[in-house]
Amino acid sequence: MSSLPEHPGPYELLSSTRFDCFLSRLKWNNDPEGPCLFLLLQYHLDRLIDAADRHGWKEAKTSLTYDALKSSCHSVLADCNDQRDKSQAFKIRLTLSQSGNLAATATPTTPFLSDPTSASFFNPLSDNASLFGSVFAIHVDPMPTPVSLFTSTKTTQRSIYNDARFRAGLPHTPDPLNLADVLMYNSEGFITESSIFNVAFYRSPHWITPSTSTGCLPGVLRRWLLEQGRIREDKKNQLTKDSVNKGDWILLFNGVQGCRLGRIADLC
Repeated sequence: MSSLPEHPGPYELLSSTRFDCFLSRLKWNNDPEGPCLFLLLQYHLDRLIDAADRHGWKEAKTSLTYDALKSSCHSVLADCNDQRDKSQAFKIRLTLSQSGNLAATATPTTPFLSDPTSASFFNPLSDNASLFGSVFAIHVDPMPTPVSLFTSTKTTQRSIYNDARFRAGLPHTPDPLNLADVLMYNSEGFITESSIFNVAFYRSPHWITPSTSTGCLPGVLRRWLLEQGRIREDKKNQLTKDSVNKGDWILLFNGVQGCRLGRIADLC
């Protein structure tokens, strides 16, 4: 079920983290050296190593170390000295080739002003959603996305996500001024993720996230939220396309934006 497509074309493994001065205030983001300005960087390393293993990229896997990853992040920020005066936060896109070449690019983003995981405490039955920022409009994909190695590992091969966004009438590149995304599901009708976030649905009294058995991406913040008990994995196969209703609240999360709130805007 997680087989490699016959002709995937050239691709690299991908992970995106965040540099943000605010992160130095959050002890849960510390690394062995103390306060860390990169969001869950150790988890990004772990995911890249796991993905290299699953793709059979032995050379890439053996080349990965935490120091090398952190050095790449710092190097790309040094190249952004002019922009560093204007922004205290950057999205850092990390790519790893089959030969083990690690590359990074940085794009300015809006700095955090509070703990980026706070939305995971939102209770739709009692809390005011406006306390947790703007809400994403989530559209349900009219078509399923088959499971493959490219849904359960993050790579530069993004056509399946672009196709889902196209079907939902969304641009390939997310627009920060248009908070919208598409909810995806596999051929068996089980919810997997959105095009840029892992997801969880509120099933009182818990936020429930799809199991990795659905073919969803094992995201870095998803892992952290599970470890902290903020979300629980779906063990009862309850998160299906047919279980989703217009107006349902969704917890959205990834390794750059943290936790955000979404709501089902329409059904397929």
